[in-house]
Amino acid sequence: MRLDKFIAENLPCTRSEARAHIQKGRVMVDGTLCKKADAQITGDEVITAAGKTLARREPFVYIMLNKPQGVISASEGKPGEVTVVDLVKQQFPRRQLFPAGRLDKTSTGFVLLTDDGVFAHDILAPKRHVPKTYTVVLDTPLTAEMQAGFAAGVTLADGQLLAPAQVQPLSADGLTVRVTLKQGVYHQIKRMFGVYGAGVNELHRNAIGGLWLDETLPAGGWRLLTEAEKQQITGGQ
Repeated sequence: MRLDKFIAENLPCTRSEARAHIQKGRVMVDGTLCKKADAQITGDEVITAAGKTLARREPFVYIMLNKPQGVISASEGKPGEVTVVDLVKQQFPRRQLFPAGRLDKTSTGFVLLTDDGVFAHDILAPKRHVPKTYTVVLDTPLTAEMQAGFAAGVTLADGQLLAPAQVQPLSADGLTVRVTLKQGVYHQIKRMFGVYGAGVNELHRNAIGGLWLDETLPAGGWRLLTEAEKQQITGGQ
């Protein structure tokens, strides 16, 4: 990476401001003054700019976000819309973040934000079968027919046959249930219950893979994932 780019991303500042620091003799690389903006940085050097020692940024970031209702699962939205990326962009202004998997505008819970396209593909690829777990509030009690149908694989109204899924009651009245899916189809849970004449009043994603949403995160709250937590998502694959 060029020295001016490294400084711009880690100080942070604009590229032109980074070049100005370099030209004015404010940058040291391993204790030696450097005035070459195009000097190549490997990441092993100790770099000081404007009196501050800079740490090389991590190649990618992985963020657990507790999505509130009304927020769009997208990198960009229409005028007036708030996206999941908007909730963190002040802390990561130069990152090209996106949600690895979506939740409906009215749904809540665990959204993973990252700029690592390969990792996101691993989570979303059908062949990986990374499960996602939800708490769902229905307007009609769960029935044995629904449970058997989910286990066998629901055929949607348009004829699409879905992969088997799990649903189990969480409340005595059968209105609150837990659903675990291993695929992602548009409005999948709502459409699956719709086959049985049941409507979804609330939908909250609890887990991606083996990693559960941190219960201490308020709606709109977020934190970075640890390496161990990343492995929990993919199952170590």
